[in-house]
Order: sequence, then C-alpha cells, then structure tokens
Amino acid sequence: MGMAIAIRPQILRMEPYAPGRPVEEVQREFGLDRVIKLASNENPFGPSPRAIAAVTEAAARMHIYPDGASRALRQAISQKFGVTDAHILLGNGSDELIHILGVMFLGEPGDELIMGDPGFSRYDASAHLAGCRLVKVPLRADLTHDLDAMLAAITPRTRMVFIANPNNPTGTVITRAEFDPFLARVPDGVVVVLDEAYGEYAADAPDPVSALDYVRSGAPVIGLRTFSKAYGLAGIRVGFGFAPAEVVDAYHRAREPFNVNSLAQVAAIAALEDEDHIAESVAHNHAGLQFLAEVFCAAEAHPYRSFANFAYADLGRPAQPVFEALLRRGVIVRSGSHVGHPHCLRVSVGRMDELEIFATEFRQVLDLI
Repeated sequence: MGMAIAIRPQILRMEPYAPGRPVEEVQREFGLDRVIKLASNENPFGPSPRAIAAVTEAAARMHIYPDGASRALRQAISQKFGVTDAHILLGNGSDELIHILGVMFLGEPGDELIMGDPGFSRYDASAHLAGCRLVKVPLRADLTHDLDAMLAAITPRTRMVFIANPNNPTGTVITRAEFDPFLARVPDGVVVVLDEAYGEYAADAPDPVSALDYVRSGAPVIGLRTFSKAYGLAGIRVGFGFAPAEVVDAYHRAREPFNVNSLAQVAAIAALEDEDHIAESVAHNHAGLQFLAEVFCAAEAHPYRSFANFAYADLGRPAQPVFEALLRRGVIVRSGSHVGHPHCLRVSVGRMDELEIFATEFRQVLDLI
C-alpha cells in the first residue's frame, strides 16, 4: 500500500522554471553539427580570465567550507560600490535573494506581492511558495512598467513590489522622474525591490534609477544585482544586493549558512577587479543590440528599445512557428508565447558571428513561413 504524502497544494500548482534548451540536447534532437544558444542572456565572452585563474587556484581547497560570511567578497563589493558592509546582501545567485526575501516578508495567506506582467518568473515563485496572493500589473503599451497602475494595486495587505529594471523579457527601463513620485506614495510597510540584474548594460539609460541611491538615503528599497550577466559567472551562481541594515540582518538569519561557495567568492572578487572585461562586454552588447534592431526593422518587425543584453521584438505575426523553425536550424532563442506575447521573440546578444548566423537563418525562416 502506498503511503499518502501530503505536499502543500500550492507547490504542486507551480510550474518548474524552464531554462533555455541546452545546446547538446538540440544537437541530438535535430541531428545538427552547429547550434548557437541565444536564449539565456549569458555573456558570450565568458568570464574574466582573472576569474578563471582565481577559481583554478582555489580549486585545491574546495574540501574546506567557504567563509560563511563571505568577508573578502563583501569587502570588495563595499569598495567597488561605496556602500558599507551592513547594507550588502549575498546569495547563491540573485534567485536565492528573491527566494529568501519572499520568506522574510510573506507569511500570511492574505499577504500580497505585486509585479509587472510580463516579468521574471521567480517573483511568481516567491508568492506561490508563501501561499500568498500574486498581483500582476500589465506593462504599458511600450512595455515599460506602469507605476501608476502598480501604485493603484497596492492594498493594506501588500508586502512587496518587484520591479525589474531593466525588465526581463522586455529590456525596458523606468526613469527617476517616474520612480521618485511612485516611491513617495508607497505606504509604510511595503518594500520595493528593484531587480537590477542587467544594470551594467543600462549605463546609457535616460534619467537612470539606481537602487543604491535609495538604500543610501534610507528608503524602503532593496536592490538586487548579479554576477551571472555582464560579469559572466552564471554557472558558478553568485548574486548580491543592497538593502537597509535591518533587512540585511534579517537576511543573515534566514539564509543558508554557506550560501555562496568558495569558488564563487574568489571568482566574483576577481571579476569585480577586471574593469576592462566589463567595459568590453558592455561595448559589444551595445553594438549587438544595434545590429539586432536593424535585423528586426529590415524584417518589418518592431524591436523595443532594450537596455539589457537581449533584444525583444514584436514580429507582427505568431512567434512560436518562427522560434520552432529557428530551433530546427540550430538557433535557440525565446518565444514570447509563454509570457502572453505570442507575437514577440527574445534574442540574447551573442558574439557577432552568432548574431550573423541568427540574421541569416531568421531571414530565411520568415521567407518560408
């Protein structure tokens, strides 16, 4: 007789995170020699050589537990961003930061989390795991966050508001002129989380919003950052952030004891030091976005202005058949179908040779469909 296992029903209603298709899997399925992956917003140049050297040197000591407080990495972040240790969050990728913040602020069935729609799926997970109410506020027609509508959605039960800036999957940003009056009207007891995972790529954004400015001023704002994108450390999982001191104190109580592994710590320190690697990555990304915008415009598609490391475009036709046809040709991208944008396609900025391959295959696919 089978044993009844009582798993919380809200867990069973959740959908597992769906990462981009692995290159090896696509190669096997379609019998392809050449596959390029432009689906996961990774840095096409890889990590800094300094980070590789640091990990190689530290590998012999991986039998020793990491520094649970990540002191050296926290010090490096403190010096780089001009913020005290008391305001720094560190986690096993920013995914863990999002998860633990949900644990910290959401606990009662009536609690609410507000986010833009579409937005990053791990915000959904924070609400579902807590058994709380998830409120999704549609983006505006230009696919930017509708801060007025988000403000109107706040109720006495709202605990958290997540704003991805730049947003994933759209690449759009909010401005300080929009955010300041929004924040001024957010009621006490509501924390605003600015997810700046793609922040390094948004240096040229107009009237930029920086979470660090608000944390320094004592506002109820938490800023999330990551080493997975511009720093090229997605595979080793390390995220960081800035928050009020009382939030950081509570986070230390809730997190796992050794949540940032020893290899991730040394890799992140080395990546922070290699400013040339970041500058080159950002410069290439800017050129890649311009290239993709021209490809989409030539195909009479509408690319939205992106400040991340991916392009998002309305093809003016169903995107799923285009996505599937590209997949069969060895080009992995993302369809907007799963986020309610059936005519949109998201393409990560790869190396220029990869973008040329995408452009060629994309044009051929459009001619055939």
